[in-house]
Order: sequence, then C-alpha cells, then structure tokens
Amino acid sequence: MIKHSDHFHGSDLETIEKVYGIKKEDIVSFSANVNPLGISPKLKETLAERIDAIMSYPDREYTSLRKKIAEYVHTDFENIIVGNGSTELISLFIQLKHPKKALIVGPTYSEYEREVALGGGIIRYFRLEEENNFVLDIRALESELTSDVDLLAICNPNNPTSSAITRSDMRKILDICKQKGIFVMVDETYVEFTENVAEITSVPLTESYNNIIILRGISKFFASPGLRLGYAICGNADLLKEINQRKNPWTINSLAAIAGEIMFMDEDYIKCTRDLIATERDRICNILNSCKNVHYYPPTANFILIKILKEEVTSMDLFEAAIRKGLMIRDCSTFPFLNNKFIRFCFMKPEQNDALLEVLLEKLR
Repeated sequence: MIKHSDHFHGSDLETIEKVYGIKKEDIVSFSANVNPLGISPKLKETLAERIDAIMSYPDREYTSLRKKIAEYVHTDFENIIVGNGSTELISLFIQLKHPKKALIVGPTYSEYEREVALGGGIIRYFRLEEENNFVLDIRALESELTSDVDLLAICNPNNPTSSAITRSDMRKILDICKQKGIFVMVDETYVEFTENVAEITSVPLTESYNNIIILRGISKFFASPGLRLGYAICGNADLLKEINQRKNPWTINSLAAIAGEIMFMDEDYIKCTRDLIATERDRICNILNSCKNVHYYPPTANFILIKILKEEVTSMDLFEAAIRKGLMIRDCSTFPFLNNKFIRFCFMKPEQNDALLEVLLEKLR
C-alpha cells in the first residue's frame, strides 16, 4: 500500500512496478496521454533502413527536418527551431527571457513553474474556474496582466483540464499582452488531438505577432517520447537567433531527425489517430453522462478531467482500484486548484477504455 501523499507521473512505470508488484510491461498507462496507436507505421518500416545515419553528424541547422515540420504546421521553416524535446526549448526560452514575474494559467503542467523558479522569477497563477468548465475568461485574465508581469504561460489545450482557447481568443490575449509588453508562451502539445486543429492552433498568429512562441513535441501525438524531439514556432527572428546561439549543437541525434521527417509525412497515421480519438472522446462522454456520481469537463484533447461526486470515494481510491487491474490513471490532487476529488485519464483503444470504465464505474456506483 502506498502513502496517500505519493503520486505518479505517466512515465513512472518503474516505481509502480516496485510498489504494486506489477510488471511495467503489463500496465496500460492512461496517465501518459500518449497516442494508443503507437508509433507511425511508416517510421517502423523505414527507420531501420537509415541506421547508417548514426555514422555522421546531423546537419547542424536541421534544415530538412525543419522544412518537414514547417510543411506539417503550415508556416515558413525559418520560423522553426528544434530541440531535445519541448522541455529543452521551454528551459532555453525562459533562461533567455528571464521573467521576473510570470503569470501561469492553471491548473496546468508544472514544468513552467519549475523553470521560472529556477531562474529566480516570481510565479503567480491565473485560476481557471471550475464553474466555467475551466474555460479561460479573457476579461478576468486581463485584470491580472499587470505592468509587472512579463511572461504569460498557457497550455492549449490545457493539461489536465482538456479545455482549449480558440485562435480568435488567443489573438485578443496577444493584443492585450502586446500593449503591456508581455511575452506569451503557448504549449500546444495536445493541439493535434483536437477536433478542429485549425480553430485552436496559434501557429498562424506567429506571422503577425512577435510576442508569442509556440512549443510542440512528438511525445504524445506521435507516441515517441523516447526520441526526445521537440520544436518551437516563432516569428520573432531575433529571439530564435538568441535561442540558437544558446542551444548546444546537435541536441537531436541523426535517427531522431530522420524519424521526425518520416512521421510528419505519415498522413494515414495522422488521420487514423484523429478519427480514433474523436470517436472515443464522444463515446466515453456519452457513457459518463449516465453516471450520477461523476462530473466531467468537456474535453477537447485526448484526455478527460473528471470530478468524483461520491462523497466517500477519493482520487486515490480510484487510482488504486485501477492500478490493481493494471490500468494507470492520473490522481490530480497535486495540480494547483484541484484536490483529491479529481482524476484524469486519456483515451486509449476501445477495449482498453471499456476495461477502465468498468473498474471506475463499479467503484462509483
């Protein structure tokens, strides 16, 4: 039995293995938010044929990779910078901007707070309100964007709430921040899972705003966290130049660079992923509609945040019930503004989703 204060990230399978005596290979992680289809079939077919690439240094500019990414996100390749996962780029960006006071829209991913704090900056959270389904209130946000704030960090769609900001609303936010001299960092890790990417992604805004940087990676949508490939889109040439000067050369190995070029062009895989997530998102919401002891917040990404309404059941109770069946969900009690009544799980394959729902709904009857 673990202590109530212990919590697990989606990548903590080794710890789970030790605590519960379950082989990590037998755990289905609904906590990691990774594409259930696994890696791109084209990548599986062709990467091994390119193994000789490790005998040479990668192109220092990663030009071919950046062009493929640019084609994928519909922008100029000069606006693309690549790094060793989006985490490296978040770190480099915050080190360069060195914000004295950052406003973070939360509850959200803890890495933003960590990086700002490491640089000696002050962190303040703008709270997404539960009664508004964790949807951002722009007017309320504007009142918190005071003259001493120099960085606004937004995850869009947001983790763990699965709420999203439309591009038209992001434009309003950028206009407000532009007037106040505030830079905006937007993490779009989950945007590719949304029903209509074009309505949510802020990539087109980088062509007309120089106070925004967008971060993405391949860990979630392309199910390749081990490759450690991240990228950023930014129309601020001076900022990109500074990041490139600060960044170590060859932070992406040759095979990861080649893999990126392959997977971004696998259109069948991309379509199959979006179709699966859209179908399961709707189906699971319909099932949850009939359960009186839970409340869910309308999801836009590949995961859903749920509030437990049954008084005697906690997030840890559900975590333990699931993990003992080899199913790992996220206890959300460690996120800012959430407590031990919130869980999050991602959408996997239909049979896996059914197995999880059976365990959770049994506990919540």
